Amino acid sequence: MRQELMSLPKGLAEDVSRNLVMVARLIDEDPEQAYAYSRIALRLASRVAAVREAAGFAAYATQKYSEALAEFRAARRMTGGVELWPVMADCERGMGRPERALAMAGEPEVQKLDKAGQVEMRLVAAGARRDMGQLDAAIVTLQSPELASTAVHPWTARLRYAYADALLAAGREDEAREWFAKTAESDKDGATDASDRLAELDGVEFVDAIDELDEESDDSAETDAADEADAADDLGGAADEDDAADEDGIADEDDPDLKS
Repeated sequence: MRQELMSLPKGLAEDVSRNLVMVARLIDEDPEQAYAYSRIALRLASRVAAVREAAGFAAYATQKYSEALAEFRAARRMTGGVELWPVMADCERGMGRPERALAMAGEPEVQKLDKAGQVEMRLVAAGARRDMGQLDAAIVTLQSPELASTAVHPWTARLRYAYADALLAAGREDEAREWFAKTAESDKDGATDASDRLAELDGVEFVDAIDELDEESDDSAETDAADEADAADDLGGAADEDDAADEDGIADEDDPDLKS
């Protein structure tokens, strides 16, 4: 990326770089804001491949799949690389064209991907199978030497998780539990919710402590309101009795038969 930006005038390169840094920083926690920064960078340097790629990922993160695919294609034309092939296929899925994603999984470009890219392509293809209601085919797609390996790689947890989820969707609960457990073992960074899924299969129910506190607060507020209403009723009743007594006193004074 640095080399690409060096082709720009210094001031422009700095502006583009700042926007790209913000895209990378915000894309997970605030994708809409990251997308806004990517559009600025794109206006400043649309002929830089790194900018087109960043714009593609920002659009992808905000589910603007058609726009993301266009940016990825532009970046690929500029670089001639195949690294974006899996995410381009996933954009096809996002646009409701899983059959196109499957076709891309069989293209020669897949053989040029590194191991991580090939695993990613396998995940996309399995997702496309599921989109088409082909659960058994999705399971078979994920079965691979990478899945069977005991070695842990950056993509291991995601691959195991996808397999476990597909098994569960197919009603193979015991096998799904086994693979969610394997996922949890390999997911040291907590990239998946495998532990929670495993606990659910074991019948463990989670209670949100914040929600519980809110409910207790609401109950307390309702009780306080009821107590205040009762107190107001008591005061009102006492006041009515005093008024009645006063009226009786006045009536007694006005009644000539009661005067001594």
